[in-house]
Amino acid sequence: MIKKEEKISNLFKYYFDIRMLRILLLGAISGFPWVLIGSSLSLWLKEEGLSRSTIGWAGLIFGVYAFNYLWAPLIDRIQIPFLTKKIGHRRGWIVLMQLVILISLILWSLINPSENLALLISIGLVIAIASCTQDITVDALRIEQVGEHETRSMAAGAAMAVVGWWTGYKLGGVIALFTAEYFEKIGVNNYWQATFIVMGVVVILMNIALMFVHENSFTERVLSQKKTDEIIKNKLGNNNFLTIILSWLSGTIGGPVISFFKKNGFSIAIGILGFVFLFKIGEAFLGRMSIVFYKELGFSKSDIAIYSKTLGWITTVVFTLLGGLFAIRSGTVKTMFIAGGLMAITNLMFTLLAWSGKSELLFAAAVIFDDIAAAFATVAFVAFISLLVDRTYTATQYALLASIGTAGRTLLASSSGSLVDWLNGDWGIFFILTALMVIPSLVCLWFIRKKLKLSEK
Repeated sequence: MIKKEEKISNLFKYYFDIRMLRILLLGAISGFPWVLIGSSLSLWLKEEGLSRSTIGWAGLIFGVYAFNYLWAPLIDRIQIPFLTKKIGHRRGWIVLMQLVILISLILWSLINPSENLALLISIGLVIAIASCTQDITVDALRIEQVGEHETRSMAAGAAMAVVGWWTGYKLGGVIALFTAEYFEKIGVNNYWQATFIVMGVVVILMNIALMFVHENSFTERVLSQKKTDEIIKNKLGNNNFLTIILSWLSGTIGGPVISFFKKNGFSIAIGILGFVFLFKIGEAFLGRMSIVFYKELGFSKSDIAIYSKTLGWITTVVFTLLGGLFAIRSGTVKTMFIAGGLMAITNLMFTLLAWSGKSELLFAAAVIFDDIAAAFATVAFVAFISLLVDRTYTATQYALLASIGTAGRTLLASSSGSLVDWLNGDWGIFFILTALMVIPSLVCLWFIRKKLKLSEK
């Protein structure tokens, strides 16, 4: 019988694998664009005098994350000229998308929001498309860093991916907010536009760091894909252009979906999809409006940077790693229930902050507990869907499940600004409603919990 202390020691060792450092970087690359089209864009529009409803509806650009699974098979198969041969299939796609983001930031630096709002949002949409396309490859490359049967390493990798994502998001937010405030104080009129140039430099540095992430040869994957196409083509009969197209579509799009429903059964699969769609809606409603709430309550950009970004990042890192250990020891399903309860409770702390007025102590406490809940929820969610996927269709199935989760967070949460306006700016009631939004997802999970076919040991 292994002692409890020895068990904990054995669990911690998974975080010291060199592969976890690579996964950390990949997570940061994935999280950084959310700073640009999330908090930075929201605050930019707020300071330009646009309404809460406009800011909320501008968040619809996040909706593309809900549909990136549609082109995931293309990214799995199409090779980028020059880049694929030079740096690899996965890294080639990431670099291409990072280049698109960099060009978009340069264009943003030339735009006046009040005069060209439609163009500004369009460029934000381009950033979102590039970001969610990049995420498909990042997730695939992250999963491929770990062996198929290394279950505990996969859970540790999920925690490191979440830490990396929040590192890119939180520290990217710190850079954006402090830079914008600095440019504003020294008298730069278009201080947000200048800030996006600085953010472009960060993108370049991330691409340099990406070259240190190992990528396995993609030759075996290509051969396997062609073999599947041949099997389907032979079943279709005639060898012509139409059968080639049908075999390709069947193998790359239909296969992953059929596999998911066959593995879990129709009713359980629907339950899984319902849970994934609903789980983070409350968190998304809060997150979309949080920076507007902080601003209306009277906090400065530096206050937000210190408490919401820097302090929040430290809290997130610590509790994501602890959440990963908890998920490894207790299982992801139990962790999901605990995370859901924590999210509801911490949302109520923002109600207390709203009704008490500006208080740095309450602000810090609310942010810390919110980040603790978000850390547990995110690492459990990533581990949960990582364990659900069929390794034969890892990239496409992961993209599908992640996209469905994003659909709930982005499409429904885009009405967050309108909800606050409908409540006549009563932030306290708004946060109570966000706390209640987690209940439907936990009901779904409760009914399917005993029938889930997870590969965790």
